[in-house]
Amino acid sequence: MTTVRRGHQEDGGEPHPPRLRPPLHRVSPRAIAHWMIEYLLLWGLASGLSLGVAAWIGDSDWDVLPGWVSGRVGWLPYIIGAAGLLMVTVAPIWRYRVHRWEVSADVVYTRTGWFSREWLLVPVGRIQTVDSKQGWIERILGLATIEVNTASHTGSSEVSGLPVEVATRLAKDLAHRAHDLRDDAT
Repeated sequence: MTTVRRGHQEDGGEPHPPRLRPPLHRVSPRAIAHWMIEYLLLWGLASGLSLGVAAWIGDSDWDVLPGWVSGRVGWLPYIIGAAGLLMVTVAPIWRYRVHRWEVSADVVYTRTGWFSREWLLVPVGRIQTVDSKQGWIERILGLATIEVNTASHTGSSEVSGLPVEVATRLAKDLAHRAHDLRDDAT
């Protein structure tokens, strides 16, 4: 049996990175609808463009493309449509399951990412600005996004898919706490 302490195995094997627990809070379930609508608009546009490209190439006597490509260009809208359908139906649910957030006394903690995960811990004392924003889809669904900005671009964080009330309260609370910590440090 192998025991792991502080990221190292006692049996002399390779060290393991320390494991972070997931942040406590999920985003709003309405975020699934938000992401579905965004993906539907994006992939709908891509499908329409692919249909136009397929029709244009199929009707022209273009000798630039190899024969095997121009002969199969009619498949392009179907391939794009299938990929879009998969993205619209699967990706928002997957994204909802992964995206989490938490604010403790001294840190804003987020986890994002689909294939490669990103855990971001932003110390409250380093926060310079906290912004709240709403796109038109978010406004319809009663959602908002907060952006936590630090002096370092890599230290900044974003939490999207929050109910408006939560985002407003969180942005106000973080701004006050960051201001108080900066005042205490000087």
